[in-house]
Amino acid sequence: MRSTRVALAVTAGALAPVLLLSGPASAASAAPSPVTVATTQSAGVAADSPYDDMDEHELRIEVFRILEAESTGRAVRQEAVKALEGGTVQHLLDFLKTGRWVAQAEDDRVAILTILADPKTGRTVKEAAGKALDGTDADRRHFLETGRWAAQAVDDRVAIFTLLAKPDISPALRAAAVQALEGTDADRRYFVETGQYEVDGR
Repeated sequence: MRSTRVALAVTAGALAPVLLLSGPASAASAAPSPVTVATTQSAGVAADSPYDDMDEHELRIEVFRILEAESTGRAVRQEAVKALEGGTVQHLLDFLKTGRWVAQAEDDRVAILTILADPKTGRTVKEAAGKALDGTDADRRHFLETGRWAAQAVDDRVAIFTLLAKPDISPALRAAAVQALEGTDADRRYFVETGQYEVDGR
């Protein structure tokens, strides 16, 4: 009984500040990103581009590297294929300097909309995603690379505190939840997604 009262006290005290921190500003603040809108990107790369010193073979290798990367989205892949099929050095340069980033902006929008459509997406992530959609290409890139996970960490904490606040939670599940809270963001992500369902006597 004493351990239960202690855990509930921890839950009540910690839940309030976490909820206060779960607003969009804490997770979706934009930071400078190497990816900007196409006009800015093309101007910056054209002024001092590593691609200008590459021969056709090297340019093709670079395009293939992008094409084969697991993180490359559909729009970027399509533009990469077009560049390779174009067959000239200029086609390759146009893709690497500008076309790639225009396509990346499209892929980023699709990725964020997919996150928003997922019923498992938490409140903080949704708020951060909505703010990114209303922002710039760099804002959306930043959200997908960094901001999304900062927001997810907040949602995971809220989910665990909410679980701990339930009066009928088993001792084993309570212990696992407290252990996750004391761990890393990755520990909490695993617990929310998988770990809590693996606890005996849940």
